[in-house]
Amino acid sequence: MKVLVIGGGGREHALAWKLKQSEGVSEVFVAPGNAGTARDAQLINLPITDKRALREWAQANGIGLTVVGPEAPLAAGVVDEFRAHGLAIFGPTQKAAQLESSKAFSKAFMQRHGIPTAAYQTFTDAAQAHAYVDAQGAPIVIKADGLAAGKGVVVAMSLDEAHEAIDFMLLDNSLGVAHNEGGARVVIEEFLEGEEASFIVLCDGVNALVLATSQDHKRLLDADQGPNTGGMGAYSPAPVVTPAVHQRAMNEVILPTLRGMAADGIPYTGFLYAGLMIAPDGRVKTLEFNCRMGDPETQPIMMRLRSNLAQVLLAGARAELDRVNLDWDPRVALGVVLAAAGYPMNPRKGDAITGLPTDAADAMVFHAGTADMNAQVMVSGGRVLCVTALGSTVADAQTRAYAVVDGIHFDGMQYRRDIGFRAL
Repeated sequence: MKVLVIGGGGREHALAWKLKQSEGVSEVFVAPGNAGTARDAQLINLPITDKRALREWAQANGIGLTVVGPEAPLAAGVVDEFRAHGLAIFGPTQKAAQLESSKAFSKAFMQRHGIPTAAYQTFTDAAQAHAYVDAQGAPIVIKADGLAAGKGVVVAMSLDEAHEAIDFMLLDNSLGVAHNEGGARVVIEEFLEGEEASFIVLCDGVNALVLATSQDHKRLLDADQGPNTGGMGAYSPAPVVTPAVHQRAMNEVILPTLRGMAADGIPYTGFLYAGLMIAPDGRVKTLEFNCRMGDPETQPIMMRLRSNLAQVLLAGARAELDRVNLDWDPRVALGVVLAAAGYPMNPRKGDAITGLPTDAADAMVFHAGTADMNAQVMVSGGRVLCVTALGSTVADAQTRAYAVVDGIHFDGMQYRRDIGFRAL
């Protein structure tokens, strides 16, 4: 079987890397891919991003399964395009992807179906948003309603920060985010106390199959300081997801979401990522839904997966996940993101990367914002690499990952030295 992975980030590199190991898979194409997938002799980059052109290429080349990595193609309806022509594809439809592409849709859905989440209000008028924040006080959370590549959330610890975020998202619309009705819109939520975890499942419209638990680090700097990012590292498993929390997440969040989407006439298939806030007493609330695997959570999860990923995802595309069990490496996997100078707001591109190691059984360097230029790997995006390693404990995985990090260099390289500290 030939497999196509849509996307060009670290998540897609990790998915393609695992798919090429699947028995029965003859070729894996990545569209458009990056320098890491280009350098892998078992992966083939495909310089196509248009959904219709991708579908036509998949038909012409006998692609047996397509897997969608990032959110933008999902929001653009790539799954609808492929399905309309009888192609097997794993991902949600354009309407179902609103769980991520519109935070207002997602919050209204959760409220309607009794899924625990933070109290909120939605605004298009900046003056009304400012008045609401003044009435609520800080800390408070401001979210751009739309796809913002993981940078549309400000956890404002002061009123000044909150007002600045509102102006940034509504008046300046500096993120260039447009919600599904056009224009700029923000969702303002209550601040929740607790510990965040990523709870990711595979869905086939009816059934949900849980992936290994994981936890990422959103803040740029050590000790969870600095601005929010798309994620500076992650590890799996996440000790904060106890068996009791796991059960609550399934019973109170995942299964009601699947039932609710079906009841609304939008059956959900594909990866479903619930960002959970776990309170000290074990209660869970949903911070957000993503309609794809997390990045950088995918990298450690794929390092631990022992099952045939192609067959698992094909079962998902065929509504047969109830027949599937997953096998996991018992070791801990931990990934450290290396980011460009100026990330997250103004990442610098064009710096040369040196010291990239060869792949090892217990350590992989997954590429994200990289490009090949004249046989040199260069920085081409904000999050550049994710160095991911396995170890018998969190500390072992951490030691192994940072040993690899120490050998890699590009000018302005930013990374945290404490990934996994919550689990130590």
